[in-house]
Amino acid sequence: MERNFPEALAHTLAFEGGWANNPNDPGGATMKGITHRTYAHYLGRDVSHDELRAIPDEHLAEIYRKRYWDACRCGDLPDGLDLAVFDTAVNAGPAQAARLLERIVGVPADGAIGPKTIAAVNEYVSAQGLHALIEAYTEARHNFYRLLPTYVHFGEGWRKRVTHAGELATRLVDKDKTA
Repeated sequence: MERNFPEALAHTLAFEGGWANNPNDPGGATMKGITHRTYAHYLGRDVSHDELRAIPDEHLAEIYRKRYWDACRCGDLPDGLDLAVFDTAVNAGPAQAARLLERIVGVPADGAIGPKTIAAVNEYVSAQGLHALIEAYTEARHNFYRLLPTYVHFGEGWRKRVTHAGELATRLVDKDKTA
């Protein structure tokens, strides 16, 4: 749900860290998870590494909201699932985040969350429960990362990130029940 964006962003930023320019990372230079290419696209011009390092928080939040949260229609997803899909979109791309979800809920995996995917999510949740969907999505994320050639470099961090996202997503599901 839309109300979970701040919590989802905080989770993601905790794992994205600060400045990185790891030669093993196909994303290249990043600051707080925003790649050089993404920031240049956002500004509509080339940017220096120094500009990327100094990315203002308002740019950061706007990029994360539009490019990942909105692109995956996270505001239309159930509590908890929204966070897991958002975090996947940031780390693996919105299309991959969508494909993982689409495969689980049984719709064609076209890489775009649309009305059919949202309807299939709602049907899945009605039949099997939101916890089951989050568990399946978390498992699908783990399996996806294990197959990447860069798992040898980043696998431990991805494992922790995915596990934490799944746990936090489950807490978001249960949050309203305890409030």
